[in-house]
Amino acid sequence: MGRRGWHNAGVDAETPLTDDERADRLAHLTELIDLIRPAVQADGGDLVLRSVDVEAGIAEVQLQGACSSCAISATTLQAGVERILKDRLPWLTEIVGGVDDSLDWEESMAMGRGGYTPGW
Repeated sequence: MGRRGWHNAGVDAETPLTDDERADRLAHLTELIDLIRPAVQADGGDLVLRSVDVEAGIAEVQLQGACSSCAISATTLQAGVERILKDRLPWLTEIVGGVDDSLDWEESMAMGRGGYTPGW
């Protein structure tokens, strides 16, 4: 039986992960999000890992800051963040995400520096 780390998630799916395997998965997910964040931050936003269930393969992420007024936030989550995470971490089965809309649109717009922030 092979080791079930972040590389071969499908091996012996009935056996619970060890603490080391859980920690390994979380560390790789955190590292990957830290690699993605600068691209989002360059446009005045941020990407935050809200929660993760490494056993079930579900991660919840949230776009913050200028992302709440960005016209392509949903695309960034689906075509960008979700695709990258699932491609590089095969144990992830679902990415749940959203945009923190607690800022009003003027505050959010003031944070944006990227070309995709809509002009009002």
